[in-house]
Amino acid sequence: MATEKLFYIDQYLTEETSTVLSCKQAKGGYAVVLDRTIFYPTGGGQPCDLGTLGEATVTDVSEQDGAIVHLCDAPLSVGETVTGKIDFDRRFLFMQQHSGEHLVSGVIHRRYGFENVGFHMGSECVTFDFSGEISPQDLKSIEREVNEIIYRNIKAEVLYPDAEALHTYPFRSKKELSGWVRLVKFGDADLCACCGLHVAATGEIGLVKLLSTTKFHDGSRVEMLAGIRALDYMNALAEQNREISVLLSAKPFATAAAVKRVSDELASAQYRITELENQLFAVKAAEYAGAGNVLLFESAMSPDALRRLTDAVMQTCGGRCAVFSGEDGNYKYAVGQAGADLRETVKALNTALNGRGGGKPFFAQGSVAATASEIAAFFDRL
Repeated sequence: MATEKLFYIDQYLTEETSTVLSCKQAKGGYAVVLDRTIFYPTGGGQPCDLGTLGEATVTDVSEQDGAIVHLCDAPLSVGETVTGKIDFDRRFLFMQQHSGEHLVSGVIHRRYGFENVGFHMGSECVTFDFSGEISPQDLKSIEREVNEIIYRNIKAEVLYPDAEALHTYPFRSKKELSGWVRLVKFGDADLCACCGLHVAATGEIGLVKLLSTTKFHDGSRVEMLAGIRALDYMNALAEQNREISVLLSAKPFATAAAVKRVSDELASAQYRITELENQLFAVKAAEYAGAGNVLLFESAMSPDALRRLTDAVMQTCGGRCAVFSGEDGNYKYAVGQAGADLRETVKALNTALNGRGGGKPFFAQGSVAATASEIAAFFDRL
């Protein structure tokens, strides 16, 4: 019971009538088979179409033994004529991504001989895997060539060579093919065996943006955006850069230099703060010299500053030093004692004060959810 695939006749058809051949209850709804359909099923790396059949919503489409099965949220009567409508904006977005992937894969194959060995069209971007390594420098050049192909507005051709003629076509394919094969051709840019849907000409892709290339197994994984996704991405980047340029009082193409300047200034200020803290901590250490066990409460400070203060005091006090920074109910702590084993003390502290943390036998850091009086009472009991 094969279904006539109208999406292969005209991929821009958005509405058409069909006859219901069968309708069976299935997991998640009702499995409906039509005599013909405009709904593309998941396949070829491309997600299925969504839309409506009459009053029913189509939530999934798959192909099973030549029949296109539409999963609907309501039953349809066998023999009735229904009007199918697809979400064409969604389909066209995927057509742009899929066609862009063809051009990128074609350029990479022609340049380096690498095969496309994996392809996923996600909700945010397209990822595809190649059998060889592609550097970030190569990616820039590939992106430019792909967009130049887009500007040429090359028409897409769909070919169905017979078995005898098939071997004469130099097409890309992940595996050896025979019998009925559908080839998609974009001029001299790419020829690939593919069952997906594509734009009529490369100009409809609009734009391809290659986001990244990373090592993946023995090759590379490339991330890509095409069409409206690429435009939205570039607009978001431009807006973000505009906001940064305003905050830094820098021209749009000078934001990187401005960020580096601020980063250098911040690093210098942090270095100076550390120097001043160490001077203050040295004064504290001298103040508690020979005091034995010491318990200190401080305002909030960084974990590194907390460590340095505790270390400075523990070196002079001659006993255990515990420092808590923050406020009641939310303290960070550091506790240390030169040459001692504080593991049981820290364990008891965490249990009694709703805390967590640890470290070396003689020094530990963590946090507690307790008040200053509860903390003081715990150390009074030691």
